[in-house]
Amino acid sequence: MTENDYLLAWAAYGLAALGCLLVWFRLTGWMWRWLREPLRLLVAVLLLTPTIVDPAKDLFAPAIAITALDLIFKVGNNAWKAALDLTMYSIIGLTLYLVFASLRWPIERKLHARRAERQAADQADGEPTLREMMQERDHAPGVDTRIDENGDRRLRIEPRL
Repeated sequence: MTENDYLLAWAAYGLAALGCLLVWFRLTGWMWRWLREPLRLLVAVLLLTPTIVDPAKDLFAPAIAITALDLIFKVGNNAWKAALDLTMYSIIGLTLYLVFASLRWPIERKLHARRAERQAADQADGEPTLREMMQERDHAPGVDTRIDENGDRRLRIEPRL
């Protein structure tokens, strides 16, 4: 295998892995966020983790492919090395995710509390004041003030000033 073939094979695998990752993102889109994100991380680690095949030539291959081929065809002894690489990268990835999630969680709680306060204030501000209601009623031409919103006649007629 020449260097160009090696790079072409990795490029083809990279495109296929990104396609599989995109499909996985679409499949897990409906899930609860705290379940969806670790599953996406694990699949990304499975698809994108390389492992060394030939230490003399510094040739790498996808760890999941090496593990599967070594177990199915019972050739080589790279399955354990690939499985250890997958485990190591999975642990590193999940640890980094837990750190990121633990930093993100209190920030999101504060933002959610601020949004709730802002919505409560907007709802209180959204109700018109008595002065605004009176001005709106006075400026509406052709509105009979002796009849209320339900169409019933009011008992009291208020003078216009």
